[in-house]
Amino acid sequence: MRGSHFLLTNDDGIDAPGLAALERCARLIPDARVSVIAPVREHSMCGHRLTTHSPLRVERRGDDRWAVDGTPADCVRLALFALGIRPDWVLSGVNAGGNLGQDIHVSGTCAAAREAAYHQVRSAAFSHYLIRDLAVDWDRTADWTHEMLQNLAGEPLSDGEFWCVNFPHLPPGSRPLPVLRNCHPARSPLPVRFRPAEDGSHHYDARYADRPRDPGSDVDVCFGGETSVVRLKV
Repeated sequence: MRGSHFLLTNDDGIDAPGLAALERCARLIPDARVSVIAPVREHSMCGHRLTTHSPLRVERRGDDRWAVDGTPADCVRLALFALGIRPDWVLSGVNAGGNLGQDIHVSGTCAAAREAAYHQVRSAAFSHYLIRDLAVDWDRTADWTHEMLQNLAGEPLSDGEFWCVNFPHLPPGSRPLPVLRNCHPARSPLPVRFRPAEDGSHHYDARYADRPRDPGSDVDVCFGGETSVVRLKV
């Protein structure tokens, strides 16, 4: 991967700590070039939404760095077809929260990697499962992502394929990259519950941690404290 050009994006916004961790990871690669183009604000669970009927505002934030008033998939399209960036890799994340099973289809993080795969650019989406009230060590996450990227670099991708990686949430002090498990996305859906309010509205009221752990799936692997690695295809 020496000398590679990495295009970084996310769905948590350009100022998110997960994107900073991803940037630290990419800059550990010798002679790497790093370009960052990310949404100006959070677009979690926006899926593969694209902006085609209104202008996209692009704000330069420094050398090879842009903030976009659009979605993660918009960011990738702008980089490739408006800014003339020709990366060797598109890396998306590191998302603050898991993107497992059904999440893959609604995740803006995954959509950015998917958009790159459509245009035959190698790509990977990185996410960090979160356990409530347990702090995230983003420096450790950067180290994990760097090691993970080294592993992925040696694995060929066929046309239209991309990676979806989810790190488990472990207690502070556990430094080594958790065991990697190649697996499949969980088929069971997220639990769906709504809490009614007096004004007639309904509020989503399901806990992420309550979702089924299909044996051998990405949910089962990640909830079990290991790193889930899924090869997806558009």
